[in-house]
Amino acid sequence: PRPEPAKPSSRWRSPLAVALIAVIVVAAVVIGLTGAELYARHKAGSVLVAIAECIVEDEASVSFGVSPPFLWQHITGHYTNISVKTGGMQVQAAKGMTADVALSDIRLEGTADSKGTIGSLTATLSWTAAGIKDTVAENLPGVGALVTDVSTDPSAGTITMQAVGDTKVTAKPVVNDGNLDLEVTDVSGPFEKDTVQTALDGLTTQLNDAYPLGIHADSVEVTDTGVVGKFSSQDAAIPNDESDDACFAQL
Repeated sequence: PRPEPAKPSSRWRSPLAVALIAVIVVAAVVIGLTGAELYARHKAGSVLVAIAECIVEDEASVSFGVSPPFLWQHITGHYTNISVKTGGMQVQAAKGMTADVALSDIRLEGTADSKGTIGSLTATLSWTAAGIKDTVAENLPGVGALVTDVSTDPSAGTITMQAVGDTKVTAKPVVNDGNLDLEVTDVSGPFEKDTVQTALDGLTTQLNDAYPLGIHADSVEVTDTGVVGKFSSQDAAIPNDESDDACFAQL
């Protein structure tokens, strides 16, 4: 009998073709995951920027940790590290203040009382001397408008507010029970020391009470350009009710 002709081999069964198909599949998966990663970062970043800008009343930028991949963090609702930096125009009523915030161990696990928790929050608030002047002028009607200049003395740990005429107020930034206060050390001019202290207490109380998420002051330092405070919060509950903080409503 005549031998049967050999069957032509399929080009798709060759080792090279199989390897090529595998490479294409892997590339498609990588491209898909990369696209999803970038989209998730963009979407979450837009939401968090809006929340941060609502809280500080200034421009803000947000960045995320790289490990594990953000897409996995987004799927699980457990974010390892988030950084927030503001524009420096103001932090709420404090003019000329910049906030540099680091958050870690954020868990979006909603309950009846909260949308989740923030394991750790640390913030560095830098307040310029010019910003202190503008804040005093805006929040202490009448008296504040008289302040013409604010200077700092790092060696003494004090700030000095110069007002019209010979009026001068020297105060020392201090931390008292988690609040950042200004203790008046010297006053020259027509105002009594107690009167000035009462006015500054009202201002610092307004600023301290406005910080969200249980943020409290840990330390403060006077620099050549202003005042730098270290703030923190642990195991903070993310507000679940708009009445508590409307800025978190879109989270």
